[in-house]
Amino acid sequence: MERKRSQKESQNFHKKFPKRMKIKLVGVFTAIVLAFVFLAGKAVALNLVKGEEYQKKVMSQMRSGSQIIHFKRGDILDTNDTVLATSERSYNVILDVAGLLETKTSYQNKKINATVEALVKGFDLDESDLREILQDESDSRYVILKKDVDYETGKDFQTKMDKSKNIVSVTLEDSYTRTYPYGTMASDVIGFTSSGNSGTIGLEAYYNNELNGTDGKKTGYLSSGSSSENVVKSPTDGNSIVTTIDANLQAIVEKHILELNERLRDNYREGEGTKNTAVIMMDPNTGAILAEASYPNFDLNQPRDLSKYYTTEEQEAMTEEERLETLNALWRNFCVSDTFEPGSTMKPFTMAAGFETGKLTGDETYVCGGSYSYEGVAKPVSCIATDGHGTETLKQVLENSCNVGMMHIADTLGAEDFCRYQHIFGFGEYTGIDLPGEGDTSNLLYTADNMQPIDLGTNAFGQNFNVSMTQLAAGFCSLINGGNYYEPYLVKEIRNAQGDVVETKTPVLARKTVSQETCEILKDYMLGVVEEGSGKSAQVEGYAIGGKTGTAEKLPRSQGKNLNSFIGYAPQENPEVMIYVVVDEPNLAQQAASYLATRLSADIMKEAFPYLNITKSE
Repeated sequence: MERKRSQKESQNFHKKFPKRMKIKLVGVFTAIVLAFVFLAGKAVALNLVKGEEYQKKVMSQMRSGSQIIHFKRGDILDTNDTVLATSERSYNVILDVAGLLETKTSYQNKKINATVEALVKGFDLDESDLREILQDESDSRYVILKKDVDYETGKDFQTKMDKSKNIVSVTLEDSYTRTYPYGTMASDVIGFTSSGNSGTIGLEAYYNNELNGTDGKKTGYLSSGSSSENVVKSPTDGNSIVTTIDANLQAIVEKHILELNERLRDNYREGEGTKNTAVIMMDPNTGAILAEASYPNFDLNQPRDLSKYYTTEEQEAMTEEERLETLNALWRNFCVSDTFEPGSTMKPFTMAAGFETGKLTGDETYVCGGSYSYEGVAKPVSCIATDGHGTETLKQVLENSCNVGMMHIADTLGAEDFCRYQHIFGFGEYTGIDLPGEGDTSNLLYTADNMQPIDLGTNAFGQNFNVSMTQLAAGFCSLINGGNYYEPYLVKEIRNAQGDVVETKTPVLARKTVSQETCEILKDYMLGVVEEGSGKSAQVEGYAIGGKTGTAEKLPRSQGKNLNSFIGYAPQENPEVMIYVVVDEPNLAQQAASYLATRLSADIMKEAFPYLNITKSE
């Protein structure tokens, strides 16, 4: 029965599909198979030849957006954790131009216009510039329209964007803006940053790698089914640095520097009070710098603003090169980078070398007749007292700041020992201070081979060779602390973003300069300078202060330009603080005025010593 049915169906099939039709069907089937084989082969060939290229294209189309997550630069803190420099949250305004221009429908045009209008109003952008960006950057998905928009402005725009469906393709990228809460305070010590978190001067530059972190990234993809996926690489924030600077002490110093310059402004002729005024205060027992300031200074939040010192007309008259030179001079740290003849502040060092070599005993006396003559030199070298000081002990030579007495000492000491001790005290050497731009004085000193007798004599009282303030301050600390030369430093601690201490900077004892015995003799002499001699106006009631004044006649000598200074310490027994003051080219008819430095020092010490709890004299 089944067999008969099968035979019948076969007969019906042959009736429906005649032989010609069967041939056509086989041909079509064969063509389909061949086409499939060809396409498969083509696909394999393309994958082998250009597979990687096409894969990148597909991935780029799948990518919905990429966003940088900026790191936060570390803070700069004072010794009491007062914030001197920080990074405040801000926004970069990013526009996805390609996304905004995706379609050309009237509805899309409405979105374009609404977005442009909102950007112009929200961020004070120029509409014509924005339209030009839409035209020129039509394929770009990441165009930075504005950087460092403040947090409140950014949040206001985000609120408007959330409320309006027509403001699209705008992203507010988290960023940070470097700010300095105290403006001008310690400006050339702290420094500032340029674009890209790059420290320009000061601690910002020296510790740039520590303060900087690493950016993160958020990348969005469209996966299968058009669902979105995000890959996030978190940023690593920078470390913070804790300085030895005391913000309160720094404010005291800068206040008195400004008052001096205001008193001298236009005093003799129209202009500034001084060319430079600078102060360093140190802990002589560690090398830690407690305050460091110079005038003129600048606002760290607007470091390129010259309006404080130049009129609009004067600025407009500057060439770009002149403007850059003016800014570099303003940013230059006088305490570290500038070099000058130290004048009579060198005298304690010369005496110290004499005691250490045994060529001075302390029992010497000298006769000052007002000048000192050298064989083969036509003009004698004058003393500060042209009529002479008469007969003096070693202590009186220092108290009276007698140049003739120092030239006698120099002859006794000799060039070889003098030059050797210059280097022991750090002159002609880098101090190792953690600030950029330290002045190089290595070629500004004589050697024993090229030093003539007159060179030795003038060097002995601080003329004809150069030092920096930092060099002299560090060397002087060793004269009053028992002979220990500590490298000066400004950063005592480094912390990570979580506040954990990752590095502690301990004082570095570089070498021994003098004995405790020499130290005590010199301190006795320098106490006499303040109590009986040229430094009387540096006295502060209730404190035993020692020190040395200096007046250096600048080159060329004929112009009458002077640098005045005072370097001192307190208390007399076991000194706790050192102060070094320089007043460079004061606005006076007679610039040789060391009293300016001693009085400025006294003004600072009167206010600073109670704050620092410096031990009073009995």
